[in-house]
Amino acid sequence: MPYTPVWYMRQAGRSLPEYRALRTDRKMLDACSNADLITEITLQPVRRYDVDAAIFFSDIVVPLRAIGIGVDIKPGVGPVVDHPIRSAADVAKLRPLEPDDVPFVSAAVTSLVGELNGKPLIGFAGGPFTLASYLVEGGSSKNFELTKTLMYGDPALWADLMSRLAEITIGFLQLQVAAGASAIQLFDSWIGSLSLDDYRASVLPYSRRIFAALADTGVPRLHFGVNTGELLGAMGEAGADVVGVDWRVPLDEAVSRVEPGKALQGNLDPVILMAPWEVVRPRALQVLDRGRTAEGHIFNLGHGVLPETDPDVLARLTDLVHTESVRSA
Repeated sequence: MPYTPVWYMRQAGRSLPEYRALRTDRKMLDACSNADLITEITLQPVRRYDVDAAIFFSDIVVPLRAIGIGVDIKPGVGPVVDHPIRSAADVAKLRPLEPDDVPFVSAAVTSLVGELNGKPLIGFAGGPFTLASYLVEGGSSKNFELTKTLMYGDPALWADLMSRLAEITIGFLQLQVAAGASAIQLFDSWIGSLSLDDYRASVLPYSRRIFAALADTGVPRLHFGVNTGELLGAMGEAGADVVGVDWRVPLDEAVSRVEPGKALQGNLDPVILMAPWEVVRPRALQVLDRGRTAEGHIFNLGHGVLPETDPDVLARLTDLVHTESVRSA
């Protein structure tokens, strides 16, 4: 590829009017369980922006719902769990994911591979700590009090919980790869709430297990979390080929924190896209420039596309990355 590849987290979704039109009378998890809708929503940003990869449209709680966990996504709130985990009996309900639990996943991936004409499709799953936080807190949290209390206070139960979530995640990702996904990304969004020591002791072993289980597939493996500047080195040790960097750490600084042999992904602040183009352009070029210090660079945002983002700005940004990265090569 003669230019820096670019795709955006949450590129399919709330900022697109065509997405909002499809979702008018449909709940989020219903859309994530319909192969035709998954295919269409995944393709929408590819048509609009000519990005270099599609990201499988899903949500991190889809495999949890598929194995019988009562969970819904409420508008403006996020995932809400009917019965949060409070005991070993609750953890025992987390059974392995079977292909028959999510037939729409394989169907949608197969359909997308045919529609994308060789353009990569990135498979998607939530990381074990982020899944655990929703299950234990019962929903979103600022401080993760209940999750950390379980992690600190009952390490044996925590290990059981994380082991089960790792296996569910492995199953979800393996299904996508078997159906034709070209790469996978693990979104452990909330690991930035942990210290480095706690991450190494209580999360890293399970992330490592997930990436190891995908190693034989030969597909590139990407790893991302938010507010993870202090964890970037340890995240690189988990086994991914590409480490995502949020907007808080410049890419040239991230290079010094991540072990050799890893590419980086990121990391334009999503809020910058609300500013005039005269502000967006130099910030994007700065990301490209810093990304050249890495062994490989995928241009992306430092987190997901915000709902208020003008789709035309993302289209313009994609063109800028393609054009300027060729000129500077």
